[in-house]
Amino acid sequence: MTTTFNATTRKTQGTGASRRLRKAGFIPGVVYGSGDAVMIEMNHNELYYKLRAESFHASVLTMNLDGQEQAVQLRAFVNHPFRQQVQHLDFQRVDLNKKIHIKVPLHFINADIAPGVKTGGGKISHVMIEADVTCLPADLPAHIEVDLAKLELGHSVHLADLVLPKGVELAAHGSHTAEAVVATVHVPRGAVEAAAAV
Repeated sequence: MTTTFNATTRKTQGTGASRRLRKAGFIPGVVYGSGDAVMIEMNHNELYYKLRAESFHASVLTMNLDGQEQAVQLRAFVNHPFRQQVQHLDFQRVDLNKKIHIKVPLHFINADIAPGVKTGGGKISHVMIEADVTCLPADLPAHIEVDLAKLELGHSVHLADLVLPKGVELAAHGSHTAEAVVATVHVPRGAVEAAAAV
């Protein structure tokens, strides 16, 4: 299901204009890519609650801008340092016929039946909570499952072990390689210290 939100073209720019906009209950933003950048404004309450959903950060969204729909990705957002207020949002237009590069959340399953936890007394450590992928917008998954059912004590799950949906590939860069650790089972530090004391 596609998330839709409303936006209108912003006619005023500058720090003072943005401050007045926020006081009136709106968020300044920008949408760019494949064309001219457009300054926009959005209703704060609508976007504030949508931003709390994991899917809003990792899916192709439908922006209804001045009555015209266009596919976009959330690229950046700025929150107020201490108030519950969104200060700014950046979106990038998406070409539905071209592959996109996006971070997809990882959902860990079967941690409670992993041998390293159930019989080994270990604890799961999540090294990653999202994976960089490339795919066509239509193939973008809401999340990627990481099955920990067979994870032994002292062993790890790597990016190469993930079962990816059809049409989805890992975007390898920097430390984000096939051998990068996603999750591991280790003995809790307290248990190690207690064993050493005995």
